[in-house]
Amino acid sequence: MRVFGINFDTGFTSAGTTTREPFDPSTVRREMEIIHDELRCDAVRVTGGDRDRLETAARLAAEAGLEVWYCPFTNGLTQDELIDFLTDSAGRAEKLRRGGAEVVFLTGSEISLFIDGFLPGDTMAERAAVLSDPQRMRVALPALPALINALLGRAIAAVRAEFGGRIGYASLPFEGVDWTPFDLVATDAGYRDAQNADQLTDGLRALTAHGKPAAVTEFGCAPYLGGADAGGRGDTVIEWDDRARPARFTRPVDRDEQEQAAYVRELLGIFEDSGIDAAFVYTFARYDLPHADADDADDRDFDKASLGVVKVLTDGRTGTAYPGLPWEPKAAFHALAEYGRGRKPTACQPP
Repeated sequence: MRVFGINFDTGFTSAGTTTREPFDPSTVRREMEIIHDELRCDAVRVTGGDRDRLETAARLAAEAGLEVWYCPFTNGLTQDELIDFLTDSAGRAEKLRRGGAEVVFLTGSEISLFIDGFLPGDTMAERAAVLSDPQRMRVALPALPALINALLGRAIAAVRAEFGGRIGYASLPFEGVDWTPFDLVATDAGYRDAQNADQLTDGLRALTAHGKPAAVTEFGCAPYLGGADAGGRGDTVIEWDDRARPARFTRPVDRDEQEQAAYVRELLGIFEDSGIDAAFVYTFARYDLPHADADDADDRDFDKASLGVVKVLTDGRTGTAYPGLPWEPKAAFHALAEYGRGRKPTACQPP
């Protein structure tokens, strides 16, 4: 596996706010340095729905010595608005690349869920509900690949006019992406859970079968007992308010950081032997799911549902492990740092 990476959220937009507030470039700079120096990551996948934040975080990642996977992750845009966003972002990514950074550009992420016109529903929540309804999915699936590939075709043309590096797309398996015009194959569906545990190997084999560098752009779990079985659905134990903020747990959950740490380390071992080019842990931090550490605040410790490898603190507090930063490392952070220190990178696929 050539690339050991991690996701970095600059702010997913929803309900008039984002999942990272505030966005402080000085904090981002230190986090990128820690990702490089402490976790020993080769790359960071920078995601979010604000153009300036994406560019800032990507620049700071490159300055820290990381390969940058520049990934607009938008929500609620029309297809034309997405093309405009991608075109502008590709130009910014090209400036970074021409400055000497190693940059991969992803033409969006999971667009069937977050962009209008693919699945039934006017909102992300309505479209997500279709995924859990097998009958509605059977009706929607036949038309989906043609719609997805038509938009991706427009996206590739727009991006290649601005960007001279490698191009991919962070896909979902049911989207039926035609990978022919892309330089690499990528999926956000790298999560193993109780429902798909016996299918992970076949999924990786299918990913690498295209004959192009393949990437798992997301994998991880939340730090609660049973979080490994939930995989990427770890935050479904949260009920959200109308401002896209956590309101309460839907059921009691017990913190188990060791379960999260064991999960990410085990999957990295699987990915090392799979022939994929890159794997990105999800995620460095979930600033929208903060940690409450008082004994009487366990029902508000929303970090238990966060797939972040650090726990974000509240009320302006800062941590002790990295003074001045508003978080503390979890067990998964230390597991990744140990993995990074002992890792021997291989060039299983040429970049």
